[in-house]
Amino acid sequence: MNLLGFSRRHWRRFLQFVGLFGLCMALAVGCGAPQQDASAPSDAGGEAVEDATSGGRVSMGTTLKARTLDPADSYEIFPGILLYNMGDRLYTYEPGSTDLVPQLATELPTVSEDGLTYTMPLREGITFHDGTPFTAEAMAFSIQRFMENGGRPAFLLAEKINTVEATGDLELTITLNSPFAAFPALLTFWGVTPVPPESYEIAAGSFQPDTFVGTGPYVLSSFTTDSIKLDANPDYWGEAPANEGIDIQLFTSPANLFNAFQTGDIDVAYQTLDPDQIANLEQNAEQNEWTVVEAGTTVVNYMSLNLKMEPMDQLEVRQAIAAMMDRTLIRDRVFQGQAEPLYSMIPIAFDVYEPVFEDAYGDGNYELARELLASAGFDESNPFTLELWYPSASTTRSIVANTLKESIENALPGIVTVDVQNVEGATLFENMEKGIYPAVLQNWYPDFFDVDNFVQPFLSCDEGNPETLCESGATFSDGTFYYNEAANELIQQQRAEQDPTARNAILADIQQLMVDDVPSVPLWQNKDYVFAQSGIEGVAIQPTQQFLLWQIEK
Repeated sequence: MNLLGFSRRHWRRFLQFVGLFGLCMALAVGCGAPQQDASAPSDAGGEAVEDATSGGRVSMGTTLKARTLDPADSYEIFPGILLYNMGDRLYTYEPGSTDLVPQLATELPTVSEDGLTYTMPLREGITFHDGTPFTAEAMAFSIQRFMENGGRPAFLLAEKINTVEATGDLELTITLNSPFAAFPALLTFWGVTPVPPESYEIAAGSFQPDTFVGTGPYVLSSFTTDSIKLDANPDYWGEAPANEGIDIQLFTSPANLFNAFQTGDIDVAYQTLDPDQIANLEQNAEQNEWTVVEAGTTVVNYMSLNLKMEPMDQLEVRQAIAAMMDRTLIRDRVFQGQAEPLYSMIPIAFDVYEPVFEDAYGDGNYELARELLASAGFDESNPFTLELWYPSASTTRSIVANTLKESIENALPGIVTVDVQNVEGATLFENMEKGIYPAVLQNWYPDFFDVDNFVQPFLSCDEGNPETLCESGATFSDGTFYYNEAANELIQQQRAEQDPTARNAILADIQQLMVDDVPSVPLWQNKDYVFAQSGIEGVAIQPTQQFLLWQIEK
C-alpha cells in the first residue's frame, strides 16, 4: 500500500511518528510551563468529564486518538489497546510475563518438519458479541480479510501466509511462504482478532472504523471523537472483567489530562503527560495515595547513518559517532530520568539483549571518538561535520539533537561540528530512501513482541551488493542502505530456527554485526507511565506494553 507517495515502511514510520506527536507537543507545552493548581476546574479547556465515582465503572483519560476500530486497518497504539481488550487472539501472553499462551487456540501450534505449516485446535462454545458462534471458518475468514482488504497492517500477514483454511469446525491450518519461528508471536497482534463473517466482508478497502464485534471481555458501547465507552461482556467465555466497564475521555492537551487527574475527575491517566507533569504527580503521589506505574517500553530511538554518503561510508566515522553519543546526558537533561539509555537495537526487555555498543564504544567516549576520527583523516586541520536531521514537529528530537550538538562540540572543539537540520515529517520519511540525509534521529515501534522486529528492519536487504549497497528492502527504506550477505543469512537462520537456545545464539551474532558495522546507533528507550487514584487497583503495563483494562478494579 502506497499512501502520500510513501513506501509501506515509510507510511508505517510516519504513523509511528504521528503516534508520538502528542508526546512531542507535550514537551513543547509543558517544559518550563507552570504547573496547574489542584483547585483548577476539572473541565479545563471546555472538556466535559464524567464523575469518576460512578458505580463499578472506571474512568480513564488520555490524549491518544483512535482513528479506526477495524482490526484489518488498525495500526496505531491506542486503537490496538482497545482491540486487545475487546477482542481475543489465537495466542496471547500470560499477564505479567512474556510467556506465550493459547487464547482462542487450545494449545500451541503443531509445526510441520519444514517449518511451513501450523495447525491449531480452537476452543468450542465461544460466541461473538452479537451471539454468533466462533468457529475455525470465522477465524480463517478474519485472517483472509486482514490480508485482502488492504489495510495499513495487511502486509504483516500477507507477506508471510500462503494459505489459511479451516480444516475442521475447530481446527485452523495456516501454511507460510517461508519458515518464520516468530509466527505464533505474530498471531498475538491486535489485528489478528476474529470478527463474524455475517457483520464484515472481504473486499479491498472495506472497513468499519466506528464499530467492532469480537469475542473479548468488553463490548463497544459508544465511540465518538471525545469519548469511548466499553461495557463488560456478560457472556465472556474467560475471566470476567474486574469492573463494569471503562469510560475513556479523550483530552485535547496534556494540561487538561493533568488537571482532570489532579482534581479526581478521572480514575486513571494514561498517556500523554509531559516530563514536568509526570515529575509533579510522582512527587505528590504519596500524600494523595496515588498509584504510579512506571514501565519500560520496546520503542527504540536511534540514529540511522547513510552508508552511501561520504564520510558515513567510512567505518571509523560511524564508530566515532557511536562513541560520541552520551546517552546518560540525554536521559537526564532531556527526559529528566524518564527514559533508559539503550546500547543495542534490541530492547532491554528481551533476554538476548546485550549492551554491545556500551562495551565497544562506551558512552560519551570522546577520546575514542577523537582517535577514530583521526584514523579516518579528521582533526583540527580537517574537521568533521555531523549533519543531523529530525522531523520538524518533534520537539523531543530537537532537544536531543541540540543537546548532542552542545556536548560534542564542547568535548571536541575544532574537530567536530554538529549541523542540526529539520524538515517536515512526511518529507523526511519520503526522502530517506533517496539518500539525501547523512544521519537521522528516528524511532521504531515493534508490531509484535519478538526480537525479529528489531533485527530484520535494520539489517536486512532484499536486493543489493557490496558495491552498490542495498537497492531494495528494509535498510533501503530506513535510509542506511546497509548490505551484508552475512546479516541476511543470519536473519533468515533466526527466522527459521525453532529451538530458542539456538536462535538466541544466532541473535547474539546479529548484535555483534550491528556493533561491528554500525549502520545505526541506538540511543534511548521510552518509559511508559500510568497514574491511578486511591482505591483503584490492578493498573499495570504489561512487559509486552499492552494495557489490560479488565484487570482494573475500583
